[in-house]
Amino acid sequence: MIRRGLLLTLEIAVPVLLLAGYAVWAARAQSFYFPPLGTIQERFAQLWLFERVPDDLLPSLRRLGIGYVLCVLLGVGAGLLLGVSRVVQQAVQPLAEFLRALPAVALIPFGVLVFGFGDSMRIFIIVVGAVWPILLNTIDGVRGVDPGMLEMARAYQVGRWGRIRGIVVPAALPRVVAGMRTSLSIAIILMVVSEMVAGRDGVGYFVLESQRRFAISDMWTGIILLGIVGYLANFLFVQAERRLLRWHRESKGLAR
Repeated sequence: MIRRGLLLTLEIAVPVLLLAGYAVWAARAQSFYFPPLGTIQERFAQLWLFERVPDDLLPSLRRLGIGYVLCVLLGVGAGLLLGVSRVVQQAVQPLAEFLRALPAVALIPFGVLVFGFGDSMRIFIIVVGAVWPILLNTIDGVRGVDPGMLEMARAYQVGRWGRIRGIVVPAALPRVVAGMRTSLSIAIILMVVSEMVAGRDGVGYFVLESQRRFAISDMWTGIILLGIVGYLANFLFVQAERRLLRWHRESKGLAR
């Protein structure tokens, strides 16, 4: 209990000390590119509580949510298929490796040609770039299932889908969730990049436009907001992961 309290104190103290250090340094430096902390706080409150929330923040979150859900559905579904069937995996592996090697941002011009400048293009970029950790982890998780358990299920005449639902999916779930966590970070990055390169709204677009207008304080508020979004998304994911995989942690003696 004492150790957890110490860790929580450090988790809070380090960001506070960094902010205090920046405030002191910025006040002395008086740099145009590093405005005082008070100015950034004032602009953050003016812009994001809640003037630009419906115009920029909500569209970004909507695209992120849709793109991430599609990544999970596509990655888990295709990963199960490829993991269970070696024939299918061998057939599509060259194409999958080719697509995985392509930087998602290189497909933005193609996405603009096909989907235009709307949400579909940005969701497409998120899916193309963020699906791979889920897909690959799902395949590895399926391949890592204990063959003895599958043989025992066959001996008890458990059907193919019964084995997948009752043995393969639970055994692969820890790796799938690990891939989902990695994909979440990639999805946030691609959301921002797609908005900067070919966007008309969103937090990424706001940050770039603020830089172009030399509204440096506004630019920093957008950067801070993206950091907050990423932190909260990861925090919520970790809480859901602990509940979903509590049985796994207990089996390893890691549950708290």
